[in-house]
Amino acid sequence: MSSVSSSSDMDEDWMHMLPLTEIEVVEEEETSSDSAEEVPRSVSKQRRVSFASIRRQRTLGTLSSLRPASEPIAIPEREKVPKQSEEPVSIPVRNWRIAIRKAREFVRNTPDAWQEFGLEKHETEKATRHRYNALRKSWLEDTVLVKMEDEPFDHGAMRECFRLKKLSNFSRSLDWNRASNYVAKRYIEKVERDVYFEDVKLQMDAKLWGEEFNRHDPPKKVDIMQVVILEFKDRPGSPLYHLEHFIEGKYIKYNSNSGFVEDEALRCTPQAFSHFTFERSSHNIIVVDIQGVGDLWTDPQIHTKEGTDYGDGNLGTKGMALYFHSHSCNRICKALNLTAFDLSNSEIANLERAQVIQTSSKTILRGSEEIVIDPRLKNTGDITLFLRQRSESPRNSPRVSESEDVHMMSSSVSPPYSPVNFLDDDPFPPSLRRLRSDSENSSITREAEHEEFARRQVSRPSCVNLEVNFRRMSLIQGQLTGGSILGEVHLEMAKYHENGRFAPQQGLNMLHEEEVDWDSAIFHLEKAAVCGVLEAIVALARMFLQLPHDVLEGAHVENTEENTNRGVDYMRMAAVAGDRGAMIYLANAYHTGSGLGTERDIDWVEATRWYDQAVNQSGEDEEGCYDATMEEPAYLLMAKEAELYREGGHGLEKDPERAAELYNDAAEQAMAAMKGRLASKYFMFAEECWGEMEE
Repeated sequence: MSSVSSSSDMDEDWMHMLPLTEIEVVEEEETSSDSAEEVPRSVSKQRRVSFASIRRQRTLGTLSSLRPASEPIAIPEREKVPKQSEEPVSIPVRNWRIAIRKAREFVRNTPDAWQEFGLEKHETEKATRHRYNALRKSWLEDTVLVKMEDEPFDHGAMRECFRLKKLSNFSRSLDWNRASNYVAKRYIEKVERDVYFEDVKLQMDAKLWGEEFNRHDPPKKVDIMQVVILEFKDRPGSPLYHLEHFIEGKYIKYNSNSGFVEDEALRCTPQAFSHFTFERSSHNIIVVDIQGVGDLWTDPQIHTKEGTDYGDGNLGTKGMALYFHSHSCNRICKALNLTAFDLSNSEIANLERAQVIQTSSKTILRGSEEIVIDPRLKNTGDITLFLRQRSESPRNSPRVSESEDVHMMSSSVSPPYSPVNFLDDDPFPPSLRRLRSDSENSSITREAEHEEFARRQVSRPSCVNLEVNFRRMSLIQGQLTGGSILGEVHLEMAKYHENGRFAPQQGLNMLHEEEVDWDSAIFHLEKAAVCGVLEAIVALARMFLQLPHDVLEGAHVENTEENTNRGVDYMRMAAVAGDRGAMIYLANAYHTGSGLGTERDIDWVEATRWYDQAVNQSGEDEEGCYDATMEEPAYLLMAKEAELYREGGHGLEKDPERAAELYNDAAEQAMAAMKGRLASKYFMFAEECWGEMEE
């Protein structure tokens, strides 16, 4: 017994000396090693707690034997087990977790804005949801459960709005009090069903451009609300509705599809976004009609170069012209290295108020103290610098801030950044790469599709000087005219000035010719001509040569030698581009010397060349237009060319044989045109030329 008691006392002393943590570890190891089967976690925890309780009891017994009964017993605190070090979490992941937690708290603590309307009492309906994928250009369908009001709560000029609640497809219960608030919209007047789908396609394409805008790190990120189509197949006629989230806040319209900008709503981000879409899409589209709450927008409009698709609100290049007439580049435009659209001095003066308002807005560029190299500062208009800047990696993007302090000039120069094709293998800097878990792998495909979309875009400047160099670097088969959307925009601006669209009008007074800003109209017509727009080139040629012209009919220039020479230059450009009327003008001018200017002399070689080209011009010019007026029939031009070869002179050798052939061809064409008397005359001239050859 004594030996047993002694052994027991030794074990008890050993128990007191051994730390509790070691006892627990030993217990875990014994449990895991001695057991053939895995011990449940709850059982292992119970054993550890029991073992610790035994030690605490023994400790209390020992302390009670050492202290008087009157003294209180001090119970020792259990030592804290140090937590195992967790794996480091990246800053983006931690920020996302914080944001999600705050969002959940916000949703839980925010009362339902539509609780008073009792939508949960309405009948539950099944609806087919049509969603559009702008990247894949495809539609997806699924079924959702909704509750919608019977009567609209608001309406606009074209659509009326209904309150609606929709259950999430991932919801585990039918708790309508936790369903999301939506707005269902339908057209007041009956429209084709395709209109609903075109509207969704428009907004989702615009949303894609919003995401592309955010990729370039603007001061404020933007988003365009996702919109889908609900089809109620259980209702008569299977009506369609547009569905989008209900957003609370002050609804503001920042610009319109017709160029209108409200002074009170003039902000940098919406205007810069529209400008960004124009350049980033190579002038093919521009997203306007920006409206919404803050930088969450809805119901935009897209203008395309063709003016087709995206509904009746697509004004084509006319809409682009309306936007740029009211746009003044701001700090965000410069941060994204967007080039300024060319405006006349009077137009720039009219936009000074807009510049002041935008300057006073709160969004400021981080790093604005650094000088940004802007291609517009180059007087030479060199496109190579512009393209080199646009090939910079996004890691050189200037930082942005919400500070109101602007530090302008500094000796340091930072590489500019601009929207451009991503040429690098990895367009994102390491600091911006997200750490993906296995659950995020499904989003990799979407991110890859966004990167592929970005790579397909080729930015093109809004400045005419850079556009000209851009065209020179990408000429196709020597084409000098056509293909410039920027030039078409300038042409439309010239026409808007002619129609008085930009003239200050008072009440219902008719527009007077003196109110038209003809200087600005001619300015934009010249910019269009420089960009290679054939219609503008011909109009300027005829204007400077004092000839009737269809574009800017009320515009006149002084009849001077300088203007005449400029007119001949433009006429030659039009002739090279394939304009038949310009060819005939040059042929007659080189033939007679009339309207040739002071820089050129009579040259019958040039005259015969242009006569011959005009005769053979039976197809389309470079812009796809065909001159069907035929004011100068081919047989008349052949007869004039034959006359030059018959006489010779002014650098052209006499050639009776060539003259006889031309007279004979002219006679046959005159005969086909039912000009018998004229045909007989040409046959006689042909015989005379054959006789001159024999002599």
